[in-house]
Amino acid sequence: MKPTAIRRKKIIIPILLVVFCLLAVCVALHTNPAAIKSDEIIKKSISVAIIVISAIFIVVKYDKITTLPVEIWQNRRLILKLAGNDFKRRYAGSYMGVIWAFIQPLVTIALYYFVFGTIMKGARSSGSDIPFVLFLTCGMVPWFFFSEALSTGTSALLEYSYLVKKVVFKISVLPIIKVFAALITHAFFVVLLMILAMLCGYYPSAHWLQMIYYTGCTFILALGICYTTCSLVVFVRDLGQLINVILQVLVWATPIMWNIEMIQNPTLVSILKLNPVVYIVTGYRDAIYGDTWFFQRFYSTVYFWIVCAMLFGFGAIIYKRLKPHFADVL
Repeated sequence: MKPTAIRRKKIIIPILLVVFCLLAVCVALHTNPAAIKSDEIIKKSISVAIIVISAIFIVVKYDKITTLPVEIWQNRRLILKLAGNDFKRRYAGSYMGVIWAFIQPLVTIALYYFVFGTIMKGARSSGSDIPFVLFLTCGMVPWFFFSEALSTGTSALLEYSYLVKKVVFKISVLPIIKVFAALITHAFFVVLLMILAMLCGYYPSAHWLQMIYYTGCTFILALGICYTTCSLVVFVRDLGQLINVILQVLVWATPIMWNIEMIQNPTLVSILKLNPVVYIVTGYRDAIYGDTWFFQRFYSTVYFWIVCAMLFGFGAIIYKRLKPHFADVL
């Protein structure tokens, strides 16, 4: 290890430990004095334990975890250029071109709205007087981004196998190229969502700025998972099909077309909230019409970012270990 890298590590690791310790203290002190219940104490204890374990994991695996983010930052300009080219190339040769990137999601939203908003009107509920079309779109927009980023990012190394075999090319940028390409489509749907919200009587406010934050959340979550899946799918091709099945399950297990507040069983609600996409979908609704800031959902925010950090760290480790064998298999 270079002397500068050693010095940097000696500085950053204590800072990380302090940050995680402060976060653990914040969780311990984040109490409603009017109602301290046993389940609240259990929740605090679990949260503090997760934070401590995450801190230990990050400190122990610091070198392997930070290698990947550094490579991404160093190649940021190349990533942006290739992401734009990837988006255009995907629809090259078709008469309607990139318009196809928006048609399928729009048709999907219209179909779900027709089924749940018209045919099964009595079987669904957004839990309030929020127009169902707005409730549904707030859930579908981040889901489209996450599912497209994960499915295309998983196959990034397979699709660009000719680049993987080039020694001089930084193949670590390939999954993020796919996520950035999905972000282009997502930007269009965010604008569409804002227009729909105004048509439904919900006008821009400071809370709308949170969509930038929640878009970043979706980006980081999808990218963290992609580095694991794209590395493993090179050796186990069936993983790509498995990811598609999991996404089909998650679209119904995530409160996109139904409201999680309709569930009366608190244990089941807690289990469903283990899915980090729930935090994102809820966040988009909070931003558009919920008038709720992300830091007001303290435990959910802490849990989400710890999960993201763990997934990204795990993905970085898997990618680094399997990287020397990619060219041989492909």
